[in-house]
Amino acid sequence: MTLRLAHLSDIHFGGENAPAVAAATEFLNAGAFDLVVVSGDLTQYAEVAEFRTAAAWLSAIAAPKLVTPGNHDAPYLAWAERIFAPFRRYEHAIGQASRQQHLGPGLAVRGVNTARGAQPRLNWSKGQIAMGEVRLALDWFGEAAGGRARIVVCHHPLTEMIGGPMTARVWGGPAAARTFAEAKVDLVLSGHIHAPFVWPYAFGDGRTHAVGAGTLSTRERGTPPGFNVLEIDEAAIRVAALQWTGSHYDPYRSWSVDRRGQI
Repeated sequence: MTLRLAHLSDIHFGGENAPAVAAATEFLNAGAFDLVVVSGDLTQYAEVAEFRTAAAWLSAIAAPKLVTPGNHDAPYLAWAERIFAPFRRYEHAIGQASRQQHLGPGLAVRGVNTARGAQPRLNWSKGQIAMGEVRLALDWFGEAAGGRARIVVCHHPLTEMIGGPMTARVWGGPAAARTFAEAKVDLVLSGHIHAPFVWPYAFGDGRTHAVGAGTLSTRERGTPPGFNVLEIDEAAIRVAALQWTGSHYDPYRSWSVDRRGQI
């Protein structure tokens, strides 16, 4: 069995690259994917109209989907709402903001919300992860995963991308990464950085890998707009980062890593 996933992030509706988004939608609907993952920042400013556009786009994707919010999905200008009900608009338009889950043949995927509307530091766009949420995710994997590939989805990378164009600085991130690695989670998918990457966590047996997706917005940070295609079989996990050329998607980078278990 080979599982096929698409991993997109940081669409930023309100500032999206419209041709790239349209072509990505066609690609996804032609690709027979087992799951499409969107790891946050669907909107630019969390405006109601942006969420309507995001919801319509998600509805146009035929495959099963798992979507987590990002920091841009909390209202930027409505500060009181951002503090007291940061994901009310998101949940009204898209779905629950935490503890999303997908269970399918060979595949167990759990979403964790690392975005916050406000926090006790100046840059509220950076991430946080609660160890209670980590434990709940691992409890769910323990009950549901069996021999399935185990994947966590969050917006912010739990550890920093080496040489990345920006930081995530996730409070609790390294401890969460260690805990996921020691529990033998296979992948942690994220966005936020607007650049694709794959690297192993330096914890556990070294076979838990962080995977970052690029952006489909005009907010490029040194890499072209794009998204990832993942293929998972008994022996390996292959990740291909695709880039938008202006007319179609081409391979940009690719990685292949060993799997520790079997589907």
